[in-house]
Amino acid sequence: DNSFDLIVWHVPDNHIAGFQLCYRKGVDEHALTWWEGKGFSHNRIDDGEGRPARYKMTPILVPDGTFEMDHVLSLFEKESKLLEPELVKIVMETVKKYPDGKGKG
Repeated sequence: DNSFDLIVWHVPDNHIAGFQLCYRKGVDEHALTWWEGKGFSHNRIDDGEGRPARYKMTPILVPDGTFEMDHVLSLFEKESKLLEPELVKIVMETVKKYPDGKGKG
């Protein structure tokens, strides 16, 4: 949708091996990535803009440790009505395990 992108990686038995939840699309976009067995990373997405008189660069992930977990989960829950309920449940339960449970990793 206009607020989120959710990318999910599956292994051959259709088990979820990881996901990336991108939020604040278009304005200060961030990505929370989780891999089974490796855990979380949280990054800001540098969209490659902001280089006057030059071509746009490829978007890249750059370090950004602050993750407003409660706010993002609340918005995700509202915006995820068209997704499979089981997928939403897995994503939300996994995100709630973000280090220290307070949104700082």
